[in-house]
Amino acid sequence: MRIFFLVLLTTVFFRTFSQQKHIPAIRTMQPPVLDGSLDDSVWKSAPVATDFVQYIPLNGSSASVRSEVRILYDNDAVYIGAYLYDDAAQIRRQLTARDDEQQKDVDFFSLFLDTYNDHQNAFQFLVTSANVQTDAKLNNTDLNVFGTGGDRSWDAVWQSKTAVTENGWIAEIRIPYISIRFARKDVQTWGIQFMRFMRRNTETSFWNPVDPNTAGFVNQFGNLDLLQNIQPPLRLSLSPYLSGGIRLNPDGSARDLEFLRNGGMDIKFGINESFTLDATLIPDYGQTVSDNVVNNLSPFEIKFDENRPFFTEGTELFNKSGLFYSRRIGSTPSGYYNVSDFESANPDWKVKNNPFVTQLYNAFKLSGRTDKKIGIGVFNALAAPMKARLYNETTGKDTTLLTDPLTNYNIIVLDKALKGRSFITFTNTNVIRENTGRDANVSGLDFAFFNTSNRYSISGSARKSDILGNTPYSGFTSTAFDTIHTDQGIFLKPYSGYLAKLKLGKVSGKLQYSLAGKITSDKYDHNDLGYLGYANNIVYSGGISYNQYQPTNTFVNYSYSLNVIGSWLYKPYAFSSFDINTTAFWLFKNMWDVSLTFGGEPFWKDDYYELRTPGRRLKIPKYFYTLLNGSTDSRKRLFAEYKFSFAEAAMPNNPYVSISTNLRYRFNNKFSLTWGYTRNYDQNQVGYVTREANGEPVAGFRNVKELTMIASGIYNFTPRINFTFRTRHYWSSVHYNNFFHVKDDGYYEPRSFISGRDYNFNVFNVDAFFTWDFKPGSSIIAGWENWLGNDFTVSDYQNNNWHYYRNFKNTIDLPHGNELTLKIIYFLDYNQIRKRK
Repeated sequence: MRIFFLVLLTTVFFRTFSQQKHIPAIRTMQPPVLDGSLDDSVWKSAPVATDFVQYIPLNGSSASVRSEVRILYDNDAVYIGAYLYDDAAQIRRQLTARDDEQQKDVDFFSLFLDTYNDHQNAFQFLVTSANVQTDAKLNNTDLNVFGTGGDRSWDAVWQSKTAVTENGWIAEIRIPYISIRFARKDVQTWGIQFMRFMRRNTETSFWNPVDPNTAGFVNQFGNLDLLQNIQPPLRLSLSPYLSGGIRLNPDGSARDLEFLRNGGMDIKFGINESFTLDATLIPDYGQTVSDNVVNNLSPFEIKFDENRPFFTEGTELFNKSGLFYSRRIGSTPSGYYNVSDFESANPDWKVKNNPFVTQLYNAFKLSGRTDKKIGIGVFNALAAPMKARLYNETTGKDTTLLTDPLTNYNIIVLDKALKGRSFITFTNTNVIRENTGRDANVSGLDFAFFNTSNRYSISGSARKSDILGNTPYSGFTSTAFDTIHTDQGIFLKPYSGYLAKLKLGKVSGKLQYSLAGKITSDKYDHNDLGYLGYANNIVYSGGISYNQYQPTNTFVNYSYSLNVIGSWLYKPYAFSSFDINTTAFWLFKNMWDVSLTFGGEPFWKDDYYELRTPGRRLKIPKYFYTLLNGSTDSRKRLFAEYKFSFAEAAMPNNPYVSISTNLRYRFNNKFSLTWGYTRNYDQNQVGYVTREANGEPVAGFRNVKELTMIASGIYNFTPRINFTFRTRHYWSSVHYNNFFHVKDDGYYEPRSFISGRDYNFNVFNVDAFFTWDFKPGSSIIAGWENWLGNDFTVSDYQNNNWHYYRNFKNTIDLPHGNELTLKIIYFLDYNQIRKRK
């Protein structure tokens, strides 16, 4: 029996760790010259990492061509020299934007460093054959089919040089210690991984083999051994900026012309070897891509992507718990729309200025990880009080209205990496507003535990929210909330809530499955600094999937999955909905992929949110749907992505149809264009409309048509200079067929027709930027932005027929705004300045 257990243990150990490779770290006294050549004598002393293994398409097989990677280090940096053997005529060398090499016609090489060797967190540095850089932070992110993933919003300062030779191509990389974090130890071991991607056959290979059936990625690195006596440098860098421009506001705006000028600075300071303070003073976020605004008919807020660099770079620790929605900071003041209401109710007053965006005084992030594998993060931002200025035409005097108070946002994170892939994370978010404004405090605990073979896991979360101060009563808040009546209005009393979820599953192997449950109490609320669509619900879910990564005669890989989700109202406990769906995915040998999904809700749904009325439900018909999507071979000049979905509900004349396509054409290695088209048609959609005078909700059946057109392009002059543009037109047309009251059981009771509810909603934006990264970390950006002035409706609705071109012409004729800006950012590294002196 003892021998049996010994053999079993040895087998598990062998299967888990036998593939891990090691490479010794060699110190150099003379740093290599980054010139795209490996002729420097110092490279000859470096050990060679070779024998790469395919990840895709032939997982587990030897790479089809040879790769040789050498690594050196000194007191300032880590150096990588990679000779990537190949037929020079077959190397793909398209120029791309930074961090945008995926699905482009380019080969690339990547280095991954797990500097704390915790098997969970890593840095990625990638360079293409055209010397375009990508960098990312990984939090044990699983890979996509191209061997990439992680948080790409992080931009580090590092150097690279590439060159094509008759036998392949060479990549030389220098990673300064100021761009990574590591412990202060005399001798240390880092996790390390090398990756190579060849575009012509879509082959991804790794130095240390990666098994797609094993959960996680960082835990499958090799080791860089015997790093000795490296001292973390004084990490101090400054990025001052100056920006200026003009804004031509649409007709009818308070100001026709505005001169824009701003200046500030981003600061990075390494408090010790592991922790870095990132601060921004008087930030300017004018040069960001426009949001994808849509006609929101749902009762829930639309969540937009974050495009501001300070809130995307290095925030993976703060985003781990899902309690941080950075768009809350610097958003539209909460009282912005109250100003126009005041102006309408008081004809003597005219608005002179009403800021649409909240100005930040400053913000900082402190983050790092100790040698005990404890990640610590502190985030703080201070938003200025915002005021609208109005002018009284009768008295000739000005006055101001407070639209948002002085507000402090704060986040604290403690993240402990445990053995294997396990972890436990504590997060606290806190929002304090000046005077009697609403304050909020939310605490959360997240955990994941994996068994020693990394095949099974248990994970979960626990949250508690406390809302203090004055929260205005909207009239539609749940009756479970107590209210306070004051001279200033009706407010909610302080309230608390909780959220809890637990998930069990098999996470490795061809066959994987999971069971999960989540409870969100009726008073749980983390929306002051996070995003929560809705509370007061209980969700049970389960799923099973089969994944085959070994290629067949037809497929590179394929997978099948089945998911079931049931929802109940938390208080009072009542059934809400049941959803079931099954999906099949196939990746063919010609690199086309297809995904097919069948699903639906086989029972009528009780929607407790659509009517915006506590305790009231709306019956939504049961339905079934099919979804087909996929893409063609992205290696070709013409690349297409497509999506088609169809749904039919248990009511007459109630189909939903959606067609979407995205076409990209690559003219040459410098220039490519993309055109996207999406059209959705939902006939007899059931939804909330308005209220009667007595507060009774009114719902209706409506035909909703949406069309989105996006055209974008990029011209790359060099690996560091490019011009990009993006134009988007979104059109939503809403036509009501009839209206009804809702009975207590959620079913419909006919009501007389309400005229004047049909409308067209349009959004139009143009964003164009010329970017020159003239030195690492430094850039000049010239931008032009055009936008539709407000949420205009276009009067072109006739007999329920679409007239796209007429509508588009009327949209273009509406008042638009224009903004021209120029921004200069200059990167200053204290260590470089000291060496020059």
